[in-house]
Amino acid sequence: MQSVQTKFMKANYSKLVTKITGIMGLISISLLITIPSPAKEVRNPKPSIFNEPLYNRSKKPSETPPVTKPTESEMEVPTIQPPPKAPITETKETKNLVELAQANGSFKTLLKALDAAGLTKTLQGTGPFTIFAPTDEAFKKLPQDALQELLKPGNKEVLVKVLTYHVVPGKVLSSDLKSGEVKSLQGDPITVKVDSNGVQVNDAKVTKADIQGSNGVIHQIDVLILPPSL
Repeated sequence: MQSVQTKFMKANYSKLVTKITGIMGLISISLLITIPSPAKEVRNPKPSIFNEPLYNRSKKPSETPPVTKPTESEMEVPTIQPPPKAPITETKETKNLVELAQANGSFKTLLKALDAAGLTKTLQGTGPFTIFAPTDEAFKKLPQDALQELLKPGNKEVLVKVLTYHVVPGKVLSSDLKSGEVKSLQGDPITVKVDSNGVQVNDAKVTKADIQGSNGVIHQIDVLILPPSL
């Protein structure tokens, strides 16, 4: 009886991963799926995907004070005041990576996935971490049923592998990135390409770099990336 259940679970994982990689077309190599999991599949309600507008900050145009002509007395007795000294302040990031993602507004689906995988507290820790963070628009490129499958408790092991593949130990700024490979927290390497067009990780493009927090940095990407060993 145990053998039949194990085969059934492996078949479900195989079907899930094939569905994701077949439609995304991100990984061109053959996928070897050996993901045993004793967890039983639990059906989840349909997760909501938020359409998030671009995170823009508007600035008010500076107002110019009205020009007034000085009076005769003012011209005769000018008063010269030294300009006030600007206070010296230190800029220090106080928000951790999860708080940064929450404040940004473009990572609601990622935050939902981190909660489902039990990784939120990890990324709130001291780190430091570098996250290649898929936006809500990046998750929308997945088929809806694939995202629902990933968020099911029975598929937590797969979800953890996918999300930790987007994380690199240490704080790696865009100026530190070079063409080659970096090792992910999941264990598989991420291929990095740096050229005149910008930075690319696997098939994803870094659309916004160096969002710095107290425990690391976020690089925003436009596509979900998958570990080769999945």
